[in-house]
Amino acid sequence: MEYLLAVDIGTSACKTALFSPDGSVRASASCPYPVHYPAPGWAEQQPEDWWEAAKKGIRDCLSVSRIDPAEIAGIGVDGQSWAAVAVDEEGQVLCPTPIWMDTRAAGLCAETQRRIGKERLFSVSGNPFSPSYTTPKLIWYRQQRPEVFSQARWFLQSNSFIVYRLTGRVSGDLSQGYGLHCFSMEKGEYDEELCRELGIPFEKLPPLFPCHGQIGGVTLQAAEETGLMAGTPVVAGGLDAACGTLGAGVCAPGLTQEQGGQAGGMSICLDHPVAHASLILSFHVVPGQWLLQGGSVGGGGSLRWLSRELGRLEVEQARREGRSAFQLLDEQAAAVSPGSDGLLFLPYLAGERSPIWDPEACGVYFGLDYQKTRGHFFRALLEGAAYALEDNLRCAREAGALVETMHAVGGAANSPLWTQIKADVTGRKIRVPDSDMATCLGAAMLAGVGTGIYSDFSAAVEKSVRFHREYLPDPQRHALYQRWFPLYRELYDSLRETMHRRAQLIREER
Repeated sequence: MEYLLAVDIGTSACKTALFSPDGSVRASASCPYPVHYPAPGWAEQQPEDWWEAAKKGIRDCLSVSRIDPAEIAGIGVDGQSWAAVAVDEEGQVLCPTPIWMDTRAAGLCAETQRRIGKERLFSVSGNPFSPSYTTPKLIWYRQQRPEVFSQARWFLQSNSFIVYRLTGRVSGDLSQGYGLHCFSMEKGEYDEELCRELGIPFEKLPPLFPCHGQIGGVTLQAAEETGLMAGTPVVAGGLDAACGTLGAGVCAPGLTQEQGGQAGGMSICLDHPVAHASLILSFHVVPGQWLLQGGSVGGGGSLRWLSRELGRLEVEQARREGRSAFQLLDEQAAAVSPGSDGLLFLPYLAGERSPIWDPEACGVYFGLDYQKTRGHFFRALLEGAAYALEDNLRCAREAGALVETMHAVGGAANSPLWTQIKADVTGRKIRVPDSDMATCLGAAMLAGVGTGIYSDFSAAVEKSVRFHREYLPDPQRHALYQRWFPLYRELYDSLRETMHRRAQLIREER
């Protein structure tokens, strides 16, 4: 028997899993690590924390499964987007890396757009010039940390950093290229002229590979540290959202993945690049395909925050009863009427990405009165994340990308209530795959195609992806939510300037 190993560098933890070619999980592990917030707008992680977590996860999977490392046919690595891992000639990390939530470069974006031209940047990258992306972070390094910028030999993404630790070889992959605005979304290569205009040395960018392309084999040192067999093939891997899209069975144009992990969002599969100024465009991990994406901060992270601050009773009850605290929160939310009796939630707890791209947006509960209960707070949060999804889907429709059915992945897909709310708000059918490890499965598929375990991506999906739940939108609830959605959207428009004044006051007080 041959197996496939996947490593997923998420925001809160590294997930590792061993799969059989039929998609069944032989072993899995999750190793957490922190996000550091050293200043307003900053969100950093230590790449070496990723590597330590990956090593532990791999060792745990091998120990639990008792699989001979020689039976692992290939390794795929996926990771969070928009990092800026600065490494020197020897591959040593030069500083903590800003991650996708980091907006420290906000002040540089307007200046860069004025100098180069907003249209010029968008025409090459197909993406808005937002501080969350990698490009503004590299410009920030050049201006604010010139010693790091000059010492850096390469700027890597999360998955390519782990691939480097495993193989000793530097790589980038097409699906993560979208973090750089000097990456041509049409050609799939760096635009050297725009690199020069941005002040980003072309030679500091890693060579690009197809996501299923083999980069090299596990080195003797990495084999010692992980328990893997030296020489085991490692493929380039890709963006976590794109791997999750593949792991959800989305490998053909017209299909859509709905993401409910730490963050929320959607990925619409296309056979040609279609850009929208308020959305995100990237290469899919499947060759010849692109993903039109919406990315909201309003995902599982919001619910974890609320359960931590307001759900301590449920956490304690769950501990006593051997249940999940999230199940108990769902039960309270389910007892509240759709629409939460007029309580609305803006899920902008770390600013917001698409479609408003406002790092100074903040979370809001609107519509409080004496009749509201904790259950109202829980349900309004679930509905707020669904409204954020609908906001992105409406932008996609403006670009001509229509969605009928979504494949849901991430922890939120384990909640029948939350998934039904998303179906009711958007009016779309939602299917949930059997495996709740779609992102890891997608990374494993890349390794399987890259090593010949699967003949192609369609065969990989056919062999390893199955569905066990389906949610149809309720017409009455959909009509109710469509009446409330404009008020949800109006809240941000009305409060935008107030949110910005709030952010300014916070800066001044610090």
